Amino acid sequence: MTYGVIDVGSNTIRLCIYDVEDGRIIPLFSTKNTAGLIDYVNDGELSKKGIRKACAVLEGYKETGKKVGIDHLFVFATASLRNISNSREAVKKIQDTTGLTIDVLSGEEEARLDFQGASFEKKMELGIMVDIGGGSTEIVSFEGGNIKDAVSLEIGSLYMYKNYVSGLFPDKGERKAIQRAVRLELKEADFLKGQSYEKMIGIGGTIRGVKKLGEYRFETEKEQAIRRNDLSKLIDECKDEERQLLKRILRVSPDRIHTLIPGMLILDVICRHFGCDEIEVSGFGVREGYLHKKVVRNG
Repeated sequence: MTYGVIDVGSNTIRLCIYDVEDGRIIPLFSTKNTAGLIDYVNDGELSKKGIRKACAVLEGYKETGKKVGIDHLFVFATASLRNISNSREAVKKIQDTTGLTIDVLSGEEEARLDFQGASFEKKMELGIMVDIGGGSTEIVSFEGGNIKDAVSLEIGSLYMYKNYVSGLFPDKGERKAIQRAVRLELKEADFLKGQSYEKMIGIGGTIRGVKKLGEYRFETEKEQAIRRNDLSKLIDECKDEERQLLKRILRVSPDRIHTLIPGMLILDVICRHFGCDEIEVSGFGVREGYLHKKVVRNG
């Protein structure tokens, strides 16, 4: 059967279409809209304009699903609708307008589904998994293919841009402020204290964007990993090669022109915190984990 999954994120709203055969999830098609819902949040509330934006994108995706002939369409939201004070009202309005049912995931649910999705593609023996989204970052420690602990932190790439950056790119002081904020969040997360891991599994659009930027900058073949040394070099180049950096990001990930550097800073601090030298990048994550939960696990 063919399924559609809509992921309503703080930065992007994405539609992915899959076939599911004998418990296997097969990606067929993916599209995204950089809706930037977090930009419509004022004093903790998603504005009416933001709600209309979400409705317009979802109605477009609903029509796409009909044209493609999918058997069922699932919709879930992460920090975009989870971390707002008018969550219940916003979700009801969007559901009433679009006729779609929206499943708002808790931070821990999101982290666990991230892990489930990544485990289809990577061996989860010992390490941590990180997903840097627009409004939050999920971190899971794992061992022997099982989750040890999971946490969701309010340190997303677009969240950091909105709260700490005044221009297109963060200046020196803003970069330091972002790094301090990430270190503070990590320090306050109880289960993360005193742990170190060589292996990190990275998922999500921010980390994939960092990988593409590294491949382009260092003229390497397409790899499945990001070396921390290369990540540090990219961040160092933010200081005095802004024009070159702008060209590179426009080439590899133009829709993340303002969020990729905050995302890189978040990733670098997390790597240093846990002592990770390399980040293996997975193409699967929360959407595949969610589909597995709804279709495969539940029959």
